[in-house]
This record gives sequence, C-alpha cells and structure tokens, in this order.
Amino acid sequence: MNVPGLVFGGIAIGIVFLYGSVGEIITEKSGHLNLGIPGIMCMGTAGGMFGVSNYMGMLSNTKSASLLLILLFGIVFAFLFAAVGGAIYALLTVSFKANQNVVGLAVTTFGAGFAQFFIKKFVTTKFLSRASKIVRNFINFEIKSSFGVPIKYQYGVLSCLAIILALACALFFKKTKKGLHLRAIGENPATADAVGINVNLYKYIAIIVGSGIAGLGGLYYVVEYNNGTFDNVLTIQAFGWLAVALVIFTMWRSDFAIFGSFVFGMLYVFNGNLTGTSSLATQELIKLLPYVMTIIVLIITSIFGSKNVQPPASLGLNYFREDR
Repeated sequence: MNVPGLVFGGIAIGIVFLYGSVGEIITEKSGHLNLGIPGIMCMGTAGGMFGVSNYMGMLSNTKSASLLLILLFGIVFAFLFAAVGGAIYALLTVSFKANQNVVGLAVTTFGAGFAQFFIKKFVTTKFLSRASKIVRNFINFEIKSSFGVPIKYQYGVLSCLAIILALACALFFKKTKKGLHLRAIGENPATADAVGINVNLYKYIAIIVGSGIAGLGGLYYVVEYNNGTFDNVLTIQAFGWLAVALVIFTMWRSDFAIFGSFVFGMLYVFNGNLTGTSSLATQELIKLLPYVMTIIVLIITSIFGSKNVQPPASLGLNYFREDR
C-alpha cells in the first residue's frame, strides 16, 4: 500500500468534504436539515468556474494572472451562486414552512441541472488549467512512494482557507454571543423568540452563509484539486452527500470535521492506493466505507452519547411562531 499517497491524497480530497460539512453544520445549527447541499455545491462549482474563467479571459497574457485576483473572482462568484441556492431553500422552508427534506432534494436536482447547463453555455474551460497551476503553487513537497518513485504534492490557498473556516466556525459557536443565539434557535426556537432573538433572520443568515461556504468546495475541487478540469455534476453531487454524512460523523462540530474530512478522504482514495489489484465488487464496497462509519457513529452516539453529541433538538422541524 502507498501510505504517503493515502495520507496526503486523502487530505487533498478531504478538503472538498470539509467545505461542504462546515457549511451544512452552520445550517443545521439553525435547525434546518439542508439536503440541497449537493446541488448547492454544484452551483458553487459553476459560479467559481465562471468567475475564474472570465478573469483569465480578460487578460491578454494568462501568464500575468494574479493569484489574489483568481481567488477573489473564484471565491466571490462561487459563494454568490451557492448562496442563491441557499436563499431559495431558506425562502421555501423558513418563510413558506415547506417540508425541509422535500425542498432540499428539489434544490439538489435544480442545482445539478443548473450547473450542467451554465458551465456548458457560459464557462470557457480552457483558461482553468492555467489558473489551477497558479493556485496550486502555494505549498509544494515530494515524498517517495512505496515504489521508490517521488510523488509531488501541492496544496493551495483554498486548502488553508477551509481549515481556517472550520476553526473559526467552532470558535463562533463556542465563544460569541451570536453563535450562542444560533445554537439556542437550533435547540428551541420558541424560547429564543421569547427572549427577543429574531429567529427568522438568524435562520436566513445561517442557511445562506452555510450554503456559500459549501459552494467553495466545488471551486476548490475544480481549480485546485482537479487541475482545472471539470468532470461532471455527478461527481460534485457525490461529494455533497459525503459532506452531509460527515456532519453526522463529526457530531455537528466543525473543528472535528477537519479530522473527519481527512478520514473520509483517505477512505475515498483507499482503493487507488492499494498496490495489488482488487475486484470491481471490492472497489464498490470500499466506496461505502464512509457511509458505514457514519452509521456506526450515529448508532453509538444515539445509545451512549451525551446531549453534546446529539443533533440540534429542532433539526428538521419548521418553526411556527403562532404555536409558541
């Protein structure tokens, strides 16, 4: 087994899951289960690709491209596109009290279709490979594989940003007044409303910001991890579902999500780092490992866990102020 490839490759792909899970944790802390995260990550991918390709297209020579402007255009557009998906979900579930599960699945379907259409019509993908080389050239090192061949690993600014956001999110919920308000809304919105907290406003902000952060995972995957190459929306959707599973695995804690994302990442690339050949059935079973581990953690925390490792009490339940 190629151990260095497993560890560092797992960290690289795990960043995608980290963005998605941090965004979903923020949303779920407000009491909303957003199953639209896979579609929202697709929308973030489309927005990020659009921003980066348009910036690169404005240059007479792409070799003069600025790392700062590539990141600025990519992050802003990825966040905005994903935030629009979150706003649609928030409007339907917070204001119109629609079923959160149904709306989430609808947003996933819409987001995937929108991204596929938008990328084909409005994104010039030929500029993305050059942008990727600039973004990736931030942390470079080589490690010899089990075959004695040196393998080069590169991590860009977006990798560091994901870890910073995860830690900042944990501090926000533990140390700030606004974070405690949001946690209170997720546990008991009626009580929070009674003490003067604007429940709907907090829900809207949490859902939109959480969606925007999740959308950055799609930008990271294309521009930094995948060398500027876009596969298809099915790949991004799969990452979105793994991000939702990661939220449960890390027990709704964004700081734990850093470690959890690396574990999921290593499980995701595990098959590719085996030195021997494996059957198709074995490969498919290996792909199920993150979900199996999530189920095991969910069962253990349900039976033996304290309240601190349980989901927000009002998760998935719409708040009707008149019932208070």
